[in-house]
Amino acid sequence: MEYSLLTKCFFEFLGTLVLILMGDGVVACCSLDKSKGQGGGWVVITLAWGFAVMCGVFIAGPYSGAHLNPAVSLASAICGGMPWGNLLPFIAAQLLGAFCGACLVYAFYKDHFDATEDAGTKLGVFCTIPAIMNKGRNFFCEFVGTFLLVLCILFFGTKGDTAEVGLGASGAFPVTMLIMAIGMSLGGTTGYAINPARDLAPRLAHAVLPIRNKGGNGWGYSWVPVAGPLAGAAFAAGFFLLIENYIAL
Repeated sequence: MEYSLLTKCFFEFLGTLVLILMGDGVVACCSLDKSKGQGGGWVVITLAWGFAVMCGVFIAGPYSGAHLNPAVSLASAICGGMPWGNLLPFIAAQLLGAFCGACLVYAFYKDHFDATEDAGTKLGVFCTIPAIMNKGRNFFCEFVGTFLLVLCILFFGTKGDTAEVGLGASGAFPVTMLIMAIGMSLGGTTGYAINPARDLAPRLAHAVLPIRNKGGNGWGYSWVPVAGPLAGAAFAAGFFLLIENYIAL
């Protein structure tokens, strides 16, 4: 069944909201003071982020293909998986969903945000911060991580000579494992945004929410987890098309 663009955008919004609620939620659980999960560590965070994507895919997959990520939507448009006219509405829905999900995390953990003094810890709940600030290399890391994400999604979703582009097209469980693997293998440098909506919209939420002693928002770095994933996705889509065209010869 073909759904309307409005319906698809609604489910992109809802799926991305759930993704961020659970993904940023595990960071809050593992890092904020007086949380029962404080100190849970990187393995807990990467596992939960994978399951967060899985839940978003379960919700949005049947209706929109569950892109949940502007980089995936861009790759879909490049590969002909959706009309270019749908790209901006999808991205707007994903950004709004991510913003609302981040606001819900703040409301849920407000007492723990108030109990936490370190401003960097609070910012890290919402968005990525590189372990070592080197924007050129940080961009490269986000590029490579997203290139791998999108390329695997494209190959997961290939049926015959047609590529279905979207996390839902790949199947919830394979993409869950993929997100976990990327986080555990390649996440140590930048925190693996690999999704512009996942970083930009929650960063904006951090800027506007009345968080006590929140410090800065890291806007000087904010272009990296947007530009890196978009570039990586575009290159992955182009590389995939080259391979497909070569095989078709």
